[in-house]
This record gives sequence, C-alpha cells and structure tokens, in this order.
Amino acid sequence: MKERTLGTQGLRVSELGLGCMGMSDFYSNRDDEESIATIHHALDRGVTFLDTADMYGVGKNEELVGRAIKGRRDQVVLATKFGNVRSEDGKFLGVNGRPEYVKAACDASLRRLGVDYIDLYYQHRVDPDVPIEETVGAMADLVKAGKVRYLGLSEAAPATIRRAHQTHPITALQTEYSLWSRDVEDEILPTCRELGIGFVAYSPLGRGFLTGQFKTFEDLPEDDYRRNSPRFQGENFQKNLALVERIHEMAQEKGCTPAQLALAWLLAQGEDIVPIPGTKRRKYLDENLAATQLTLTADDLDRINEIAPQGIAAGARYPEQTMHTVNR
Repeated sequence: MKERTLGTQGLRVSELGLGCMGMSDFYSNRDDEESIATIHHALDRGVTFLDTADMYGVGKNEELVGRAIKGRRDQVVLATKFGNVRSEDGKFLGVNGRPEYVKAACDASLRRLGVDYIDLYYQHRVDPDVPIEETVGAMADLVKAGKVRYLGLSEAAPATIRRAHQTHPITALQTEYSLWSRDVEDEILPTCRELGIGFVAYSPLGRGFLTGQFKTFEDLPEDDYRRNSPRFQGENFQKNLALVERIHEMAQEKGCTPAQLALAWLLAQGEDIVPIPGTKRRKYLDENLAATQLTLTADDLDRINEIAPQGIAAGARYPEQTMHTVNR
C-alpha cells in the first residue's frame, strides 16, 4: 500500500483510507464482529487511515473503532469529527462550533476511542452562528494540549477554508467527491491546492450506487437512509442507473469492477487526494484495495470524463433540509 501526504504539515496516510460510518449507522445489517475483523484486515493490508465521527451511531462507531485498534494504535492514523449534534435516540439537533463544545467533544471522543490523542480532527459541518476563527482557535488549543495532531474541515466553502487556514494550518478538507459528485472541481479543490491542503474524498462510490449493486429502489433495505436520498428516488434513480451501466461496460473492458474503476479514477485526480470508501465486510475491502493496482491511461480518463462529466448525476447530494449544511 502506497502512501500519500495530506497538507504541508507532514501527515502521511495510506492512499486509500477506510470509512467506518456504515459499520454502526445509516445502513442496514450491523455486524460488529465482522466490522472489527474488517478493520483488522485493513490494517494487515497496509491501510493506515481510519475515519469515524462522534455522530456515527451517536458515539457507538468511535467505541467500535476504539475496540478494533486496541493494541495497534501505532499502526493507525485516526481521524474523527465533531460538530453534528444528535440526541441519544439519534435525532439531529443541529451544528455546534462553540469553543467550549469543541473541547468537550474532543474529550468525549478520546474516551470512546480509548486513545490519548487524535491524529486528524475535523469540524464535521461549519456552524454559521460561530465565526470559523473561534472554532478553529479552540481546535488549535487542542493541538497545543497534545490531544490532536492535525486539523481538518468537512464540507466547508472556499472563503471559510481560507479564514480557517489563516487561524491555524488546515491539513485536510473532507468533502464528497466521486464520479457523480464533481462540483468540488470548480472552486473547492483549487482552493485546497492553492493553500496546500490535502483532500479526503468521502462517498467515493456514490454511497454504493456506483458499485452497480442496486438495480431497483426496492434493493435498498427499508431502514436504509439512502431511501431518503434524492439520487436514489424515482426518475433520478433510473437516470443514475444508466450512468452506472456505462461505467460497468467500461469496467468490464478493463477487467475490473465498477467500484475499482471509480476509485482508480479518483486516485488519478491528484496525489493530494485520498478516498475513504466505506465498507463493513472484508471481501469488499479487498475489492476496493485492488483499485490501487489499476492503471488508467490518458485515453481511459478522457473516456470516463465523457461518460461522467460534471453534473451528470440526477438529483441533489442530500435532501433539501440537509443541503443547507454543506459548502458553507
């Protein structure tokens, strides 16, 4: 497993990370035993970069990751996030970026993870009611205290990124980026590159849609949150399915899976980009990791751009009430 550098402060991570959210929340068929086995398998395969957040499973995901890395802390670059507040029963309560909350959230994450420091600490969503300088200032205090090594933001707008970076160096921005979510190419990715900020791509497989495993809306379990996603509904589903079919055709020609083609395309967009596909099963982890061995030619990349140009996906990334929390 090769490594990539995030930011200019010296953070090195595996070129593919592992998103752990789905192990505890939002998707069906939770299986903690297989999830922990998947994390162990990832570490054995050279994946060093694990991604979680305090909101995933309302703390349960951090506890799960903490159990999985016990005794192997030195092999892990551990990333977690704060800011999305949920009640114990999972209800979303809003975004909190107040300095006192930042520090309390960090201490709570350290306890759940069973570690004494976090490698990369993200503000999960920007709080519009708190100046970014105040939030990042509190995060910088965590660095001084030795509780956090590097700082990150998630789903922040270019102007916010600039203000944050002036307060304390930002090592990574985590935002959705995939063959069907390419809007970051306009302003966000260029801003990161101008400032020397690494880019962590979440949902690089379009929440699983780009894998080709969903043929109808009914393929989604009844308790799967993707049933509320505009891209998985009605006419949007059918239009997006046509895109996946074209990706599948090219993948067959290349002798790979659609997921591997999508990840290889993302890896080819720059050495400063690290995708974090999520899975809770070892077999899908191995499939994803094989994407690092897939070489795409300039002609391949041109063809993919024709198949999946910017704006190709039908429907918004999130339901309307959630879209207002991104890119701000």
